[in-house]
Amino acid sequence: MKKTENIANHYQEIITEIGEDVSREGLVKTPERASKAMQFLCSGYEMDAKAIMQKAIFHEDYNEMVIVKDIELYSLCEHHMLPFFGKAHVAYIPDGKIVGLSKIPRIVDVFARRLQVQERLTQQILECIGESLEPLGAGIVIEACHMCMMMRGVQKQNSVTTTSAFLGQFKEPETRAEFLNLVSSKLS
Repeated sequence: MKKTENIANHYQEIITEIGEDVSREGLVKTPERASKAMQFLCSGYEMDAKAIMQKAIFHEDYNEMVIVKDIELYSLCEHHMLPFFGKAHVAYIPDGKIVGLSKIPRIVDVFARRLQVQERLTQQILECIGESLEPLGAGIVIEACHMCMMMRGVQKQNSVTTTSAFLGQFKEPETRAEFLNLVSSKLS
């Protein structure tokens, strides 16, 4: 509760500094709401992605590609604290260990709910999978729209930023091509 109050006080100062009347009816509770929202949007700092993964690792004799695609993600750009949002496509090739499928979107959320840059977000997710599962290979592609590019700065409304990272067998052209083909296809 003290944290919420402290952050709310800072929001109240910011609202006042930009020239608004914080006592106006529509803004009276805004500092507290903004404080709670920021705590939620940055809740990844309080989560341990590897611990989440460890809760659902199972030994399985399966060594073909596993893909979880179209994972929605929402994050805050660390440069402007404006949102960026999009989809993550994550894959790995097991080497005796698989993970409960819901854990992959959960680790995307852990790292996305921090002040971020898309490049680091991509790498952190890949490293977590690599260290937790020790797969034969892993790959990730993130496609996102950045409000810092859309609302301010260059103001480009239709730009999408794509980042990728690969390890192990995903560095081989055939494996990478299979992954990218499956990510871009609509099988259902």
